[in-house]
Amino acid sequence: MGDIVKVLLHSDNQKAIEKSGVGRAIRHQMKALELNNVEYTTDPDDDYDIIHINTIFLESYLMGVKAKMQGKKVIFHGHSTEEDFRNSFVLSNQVAPLFKVWLKTCYSSADLVLTPTPYSKKLLEGYDLEKPIIDISNGIDLSFFKKDFNYAEEFRKKFGFKKDDKVIIAVGLFIERKGIIDFVELAKKHPEYKFVWFGHTNLRVVPKKIKEAVKTELDNLFFPGYVSKEVLKGAYSFASLFIFPTYEETEGIVLLEALAMKIPVLIRDIPIYEGWLKDGENVYKAKNNNEFSKKIKDIIAKKVPDLTEEGYKVAEARDIKLIGAKLKDIYNNLLEESSK
Repeated sequence: MGDIVKVLLHSDNQKAIEKSGVGRAIRHQMKALELNNVEYTTDPDDDYDIIHINTIFLESYLMGVKAKMQGKKVIFHGHSTEEDFRNSFVLSNQVAPLFKVWLKTCYSSADLVLTPTPYSKKLLEGYDLEKPIIDISNGIDLSFFKKDFNYAEEFRKKFGFKKDDKVIIAVGLFIERKGIIDFVELAKKHPEYKFVWFGHTNLRVVPKKIKEAVKTELDNLFFPGYVSKEVLKGAYSFASLFIFPTYEETEGIVLLEALAMKIPVLIRDIPIYEGWLKDGENVYKAKNNNEFSKKIKDIIAKKVPDLTEEGYKVAEARDIKLIGAKLKDIYNNLLEESSK
């Protein structure tokens, strides 16, 4: 296989995406390529062989069109689907069909589409893109995300928790799709536990019910906003349980972080996790708040088996270094095909 000269990792509107899963995915790609000695640039004026586009703004699409005209190969990363755009921002459901048309325009302009999971690949195959689609995990940095007592203590002191407090954490944007309303309801139902939701979205762009959920005042409910990965590592290290009540995902990088940190994980039972996350084997799953409530109590009281070692294996298979090696192969194959 020939060596890559250079890949342009392209994304627009950095400020808008840096606190999102896409922002995280881009940082993962950079590290994955560095670990595999693949030269990359983020400067559109540099010379490069392949453009790997992560965002779906107009500028991103036009960059791909320009690159094609210059004879370069174009990869679009399918982080977004119509399905995970729904139930997010004000009017998102009304504009979702138009959003799908735009996604099809972007993705079908590429030579190749990458997407994080077999589930999102299946969704995109239903879009009739007529382009090859490869599923590849966003990966997880196992060298950073590992349990650390010092980080745990820093987190505990920063938030004023007692050593015996049972803390339940979730991470995500303030959007309905992420299950934030359910999280607040569970906090109301379980005053005996502390509930902490990390993440932030401008409340001006979310529906009224989400604003109300975030502004709920309970002694056991905390919304610290967007925090550094160091604070998050402390939270994963200290907390008793990570819950992911999301209704729709293309993968869920924070879920991989939790699995890597060997914290008990409870997720919503949704199609994306069929096949690779199994209830009672490597995670626990719940379909509704009654099930979440029962399983939260059972997991924290240790009435059910500890699945963290099995969960870790899921993260291990998605180690960022392995993902970088796969990306390197994908880039090489794309260039080889074009030279035939």
